[in-house]
Amino acid sequence: MSGMSDLLRDLEHKVRDLEQTARKTGQNLETALAPLREEVAKLRRAEDDRQTGRQAPEKAGGERWERVGLARHPERPTALDYVERLTEDFTQLHGDRLYGDDPALLGGPAVWQGIPVMLLLQQKGRDTKTKIKRRFGMSNPEGYRKAMRLMDLADKFGLPVVALIDTPGAYPGIEAEERGQGWAIAESIQRMSRLKVPAVCAVLSEGGSGGALAIGVGNRVLIMENAWYSVISPEACASIIWKDAAQAPAAAEALKLTAPDLLELGIVEEVIPEPAGGAHLDKDAAAQALGEAVSRHLRELSSLRAEELLAGRAERFRAMGVFEER
Repeated sequence: MSGMSDLLRDLEHKVRDLEQTARKTGQNLETALAPLREEVAKLRRAEDDRQTGRQAPEKAGGERWERVGLARHPERPTALDYVERLTEDFTQLHGDRLYGDDPALLGGPAVWQGIPVMLLLQQKGRDTKTKIKRRFGMSNPEGYRKAMRLMDLADKFGLPVVALIDTPGAYPGIEAEERGQGWAIAESIQRMSRLKVPAVCAVLSEGGSGGALAIGVGNRVLIMENAWYSVISPEACASIIWKDAAQAPAAAEALKLTAPDLLELGIVEEVIPEPAGGAHLDKDAAAQALGEAVSRHLRELSSLRAEELLAGRAERFRAMGVFEER
């Protein structure tokens, strides 16, 4: 059996597991299922073409949609994969001191390549079981409240904040809304904007909407070469604009959500190069590139006073966007 067939079988198994879990638990897993179903359909078409000798048609959506696919590759390194390679003495802190602990958003003090920091991590999980447990990196309100608690500790002990962003968005379930999802995200954005210590954020794979921005208000925002960062996912955008999620490739082109787009638009300060073919093919090399970039920005920010950090962060985000007076 070819490697493509093995991957297709594995993805089909994951989709069935998630659908069964959704039926049993009542969880809303559609945000996680949509990209997996799209990948299964793409692999099925490619496998059919290989077996019948047909030449595959030109891919719709172009390079941006291909990069979205790479960002969602099942073997792509997670936040904890990078932490294991780049840090020492990571001590995970749990709970928001209000409701509970959120397994989708982790954090705590660590030493990042010799620099003491406070980590904020969005963790998707490595296999079907842990991905379901962590809701594919989609946080409930307690996750963002935990992040704010860690930001308070960072300010208290003078620890720079390093946020590794990897989420398709905040969790859309009823229980999240009942516990104040929108308010928690807004509070987290506000709290991070007021940090008196340096904050460096890096988008690892997916950076979806307020779920990503909640821990993305940094003095510097970086992005991996094949990651995406946007106010909405391509599938959700296509569902709204064209009433058809299958138009996601066209939506990806319109959104300009890839790393080169974001650098050109001034949304990020740096694109971190990945190994040829994507970070999943050489996790050590990807980690080395991420570690070097984050450490360099931390050193550059370390000489700034609290007032300069606050002013610079505010100026950075206020400068985004273009408007015309009529």
